[in-house]
Formats: sequence, structure tokens, C-alpha cells
Amino acid sequence: METWLSLLGGLALLVIGGELLVRGAVQAAERIGISPLVIGLTLVGFGTSMPELVTSVQAGLGGFPGIAFGNIVGSNIANILLIAGVSALICPVIVARSALRRDAVVMLLVAISFAVLALVVPMGRAVGSGMLVLLVGYIWFVIQQEKSTADGGAIHDKSVALAEADPGIAPPHVRNGLLIPLLIALVGLVLIVAGGSFLVSGAVAIARSFGVSETVIGLTIVAVGTSMPELVTSVIAALKRQGDVAFGNVVGSNIYNVLGIGGTTALIAPSNVPSEIARFDAPVMVAVTLLLVLFATTGLRIGRREGAILLAGYIAYGWMLWP
Repeated sequence: METWLSLLGGLALLVIGGELLVRGAVQAAERIGISPLVIGLTLVGFGTSMPELVTSVQAGLGGFPGIAFGNIVGSNIANILLIAGVSALICPVIVARSALRRDAVVMLLVAISFAVLALVVPMGRAVGSGMLVLLVGYIWFVIQQEKSTADGGAIHDKSVALAEADPGIAPPHVRNGLLIPLLIALVGLVLIVAGGSFLVSGAVAIARSFGVSETVIGLTIVAVGTSMPELVTSVIAALKRQGDVAFGNVVGSNIYNVLGIGGTTALIAPSNVPSEIARFDAPVMVAVTLLLVLFATTGLRIGRREGAILLAGYIAYGWMLWP
């Protein structure tokens, strides 16, 4: 019972802390005068991925690479099969041509690159640094392109989805003191760090009690738990008939997961990707990413039939993982 309380308590702290961190950081940035686009592409993007980031880094530092990298790969698989699937079942997901041409292609290339690297080299500091440089370069490119096309792309849609889900995240227009927003962000960060610690310890204990590998726990319970903000925001976007935002939220999250979280984890806690992830789950991630892109290409929409296929795929994937 204590193990499950640790796991569920960790998840709750991660979700609450993530919201507080993003809320405080966005409000502080807006009051300083930072562009809303830059806020959306950086603070909101990283902030909503903070649960995955802290969990993977703490797992890596604790000597549990199965949870660290299983969380990254499993979150991407869950984002596509579970979150995009549920969103499409609620409301067909409309795909903007620009998002398909640029962001979805980047998501696919990033997934393929991670799968290849996982097989051939350790996830060391050089690899992690390269991933982070690519993420910064991608964000810079999106900001430059947005200035001329008014299209912030998938990562911008990720911030729009969050603002739709929780209007309190949206930057206020009244400029006043910085103290309260900074305190809110700090409290959120503390909760995230504490939640990540509880989640990792609970996940390891559950894996041992069930006799399954820590990698399986990382790919399933931890991955879905840390992806809860993406699930909530995509579902709310779908309920509001904003299917394009739901698609962008998934794509933006997957790019951040590999380049941002994978890069930071490799930089802080270098380790090898467990062989079972490198040989099976990473190729599965590539396959489902390609499937999502193919679905999106047909008519620039992901309908309910495709959503049902994606969701059934996640159920089958979970069934294959558990003994």
C-alpha cells in the first residue's frame, strides 16, 4: 500500500508542480516583457515536459536507466497511440499542412535518430549536448519562421493547448510585481522534484513486487503518468473542436521528449539505453511515429477510425509488455 501511495503521490505532485511552475514562469516572463511566442516555445514547452524531465534525470542518477529512457520512449508511444487516439475518437484531428511538412517530419527524424543512437552508442554527454543543440536550433528556426508566416508550429500549439485547458496559464496583461509569480514557480519546482523522487522509488518497488523489469514500469506506468498533462490538454482541445492544436501538442511533446529530456538526461546522467528498449521499444516508437504521419497525410486529418486503430495499438503494446 505504501508503495502505491508513493507512486500515486509522486504523480499528483508532478502534475500539480508542473502546472504551478508553468503558471509562475509564464506570468513572470510576461511581466518582464518577454514575447508571448518565445514564452510559448520555451517556458511552456519545457515546463509541461518537466515531469518527464525530472523523473528521467532522477532515475538516471539513481542507476535506473530502464525507467529513465523507458519514460522517454514510452511517453512518445503513449502520446501517439493513447493521446492522439483518444483525441481523434472525441473529435477528428485536423492537421495543418505546415505542421505536417515541418514539425511532423522533424518528429519522425528525431525518433529515427534516437533509435539508431540507442543501438550503436551510449547516451553520453556528447550525444546529450548534440540533442540540446538541435532543440535550441529547432526552436530558433520556428521563431524566425513564425515572424514571417504567423505559424508557431507544433510547440506553439503545445502551449495553446495548455492555455485552453487552464486559462490561469495564459499570461496576464497586468504588469505588477514579480515576487508572487517567482514564488509560485519555485513551489512548483520543489513539488516536481519531490514528486519525481516518490514516483521513481514507487515504480522501482512495484516492479520488484510484480516481478517485472524496471524498464517495463518505465515504459508503462511512469510514461503514462508523466504524460498526463499532455493527455488532459489534448482531450480538452479535442472537446473544443481544436483538433489541429491537439495534433500540435502531441508532435511538440514528442520533439521535446527526445531532444530536451533525452539530451538533458544523457548530459547529467550518462548511461546505455537498455537493450530491450533499443531493440524493441525504440523501433516501435519509430513505427508508430511513421503511422501517425501516414494517417495525417491522408486528407490532412486523423479520423475516428484511425483514432480507434491507434488506441487499439496501445492496448496491444501494453499487453505485449506485461508478462
